[in-house]
Amino acid sequence: MLASEEHHPGTLPVQHMGSGHHAFLCYDDDAPGWDVLAAFVWSGLARGEKVIVFGPPRLTEAQVRSRLQEAPGLLVASGYERAQLELSSMRELILPARRFTADRQWQRIVEESEAARDEGYTGLRTCIDMGWVADLGADLDMMMDRERRAGHLFTDGFYSEICAYDRRRFPEPVLDAMCRAHPQNLLPRIGHLRCRHDNGTVHVIGEADVATYGQFAQALADLLRTSAPPPGLSTRTVDLLRTGFLGAECATELVRLLDRAPADRPVRIRCSERHATLLCRIGADPAALDVTG
Repeated sequence: MLASEEHHPGTLPVQHMGSGHHAFLCYDDDAPGWDVLAAFVWSGLARGEKVIVFGPPRLTEAQVRSRLQEAPGLLVASGYERAQLELSSMRELILPARRFTADRQWQRIVEESEAARDEGYTGLRTCIDMGWVADLGADLDMMMDRERRAGHLFTDGFYSEICAYDRRRFPEPVLDAMCRAHPQNLLPRIGHLRCRHDNGTVHVIGEADVATYGQFAQALADLLRTSAPPPGLSTRTVDLLRTGFLGAECATELVRLLDRAPADRPVRIRCSERHATLLCRIGADPAALDVTG
């Protein structure tokens, strides 16, 4: 894991990525990223968005299509048929220009967004594999500048983008800088869990289920044992707002945590209505829950 990923405040699972997000994804052989991209594509199609995938230049269109078929159901295949889902490349996007510039790429993305609006789509989302940098012989500094100054593309919430970086093809300082430059940082695979401690709060990001129970339970134990509440407050918090699936075992461990917390240093749980319903069913005190949404 990159140093910047561990503490990135915008880390989230791809299932929580919404319109207007500009996200960093770092992948390698251990986490090739195709399950994340397939879920991103599937979600966009289900929401009625136009989806364009700029795959790794080393792969053919048939190979990219095959990997995206990992998405569940027939929705991806039907997306091709309706032209809601397209496969492209950075070379194609910037034509007739041959050389990459940020202005040319931005112009084309704006044009694609306007076309998607005119066609009645609810948004435009793209997956951009950053292998295009080497493929086009582009300058790394120019690419990094584009990433840092691309915020205007996302301000109206219509456009969203994943920038996928193969960690084997970029220097680590570049990856760290690009992770920090993106408001969102995606978990590297579906089913992954990351627990981030921050000033008396543990943020539970990803899937809290049987496979990740040990990591989840350890994070709660660390919160109870070592985490101090913020200055002036006695309460510690478990934040589930970026948690996807919450399994019964992990939910039960949360209820036990509420019971174990000392009266002078209670724990509160920040969560969605869906997770609150589960927690209350297995015995959580509703007064200990801060329900959002």
